[in-house]
Amino acid sequence: MNAVPQQLAVVTGASTGIGLELARLCAEQKFDLIIAADEPLIANAARELSLMGANCTPVECDLASAEGVEKLLSAIAVAARPVDALFANAGRGLGKAFLDQDLNEALRVVHTNIDGTLRLIYDVANDMRSRGQGRILITGSIAGLMPGSFQAVYNGSEAFLDSFSVALSNELKDTGVTVTCLMPGATETDFFERADMMDTKVGADDHKMDPADVARIGFKAMMDGEGDVVTGLKNKIQSALAAVTPSAVLAEQHRRMAEPGTAKQ
Repeated sequence: MNAVPQQLAVVTGASTGIGLELARLCAEQKFDLIIAADEPLIANAARELSLMGANCTPVECDLASAEGVEKLLSAIAVAARPVDALFANAGRGLGKAFLDQDLNEALRVVHTNIDGTLRLIYDVANDMRSRGQGRILITGSIAGLMPGSFQAVYNGSEAFLDSFSVALSNELKDTGVTVTCLMPGATETDFFERADMMDTKVGADDHKMDPADVARIGFKAMMDGEGDVVTGLKNKIQSALAAVTPSAVLAEQHRRMAEPGTAKQ
């Protein structure tokens, strides 16, 4: 009797943080894995996941570029297996005022968070739809619910992802393909250090959520076919208030969290 092949999951941004925790959950649930990140640490993650029993293929690629996305899609094609679960988790942040940022770095946020996500999902979701089954988890953020003073480009990109996720979920209803948007708040990862935000109130906050907890919430929501999920009670309250608070007030509140130097206040 032929053994039933394990399901295949693709996880982007899987070298550290929420992405690595999502990949660990996949390994625990006996998924085979293709994991991607734009840094050599992805090989270390693959070794760990392999020790957990997962058949894991690492792909070092920059999803901010079309070439990087094609490299990941080629690895999926080589596997010659359908993708059962796609975790579109790769993302990039950037702090400081927009006019003080390097424009190329700001554009890289857009290319990673939006362009790379769209290119990947377009290919994988089309295959899922043709088969009539599949699960997609898109990591958005509650940052997309508010104007992000001193994170203007990042919050704008997350607003796109939050909206896109819900729209795509609606378009794919009754196809057998589900789309879930994971919307965390501040999480204890290297996001803020990479975004050059350690001198901000939010960056220096010692009460961020554990990425393992965030991943568990998102993984369960995806497996349950939920449309979106906000992680943590504090974030749920913040997202509910954002829906009824004027945008100008939200922008000022965000300024107090994200303006350089606020860590000392």
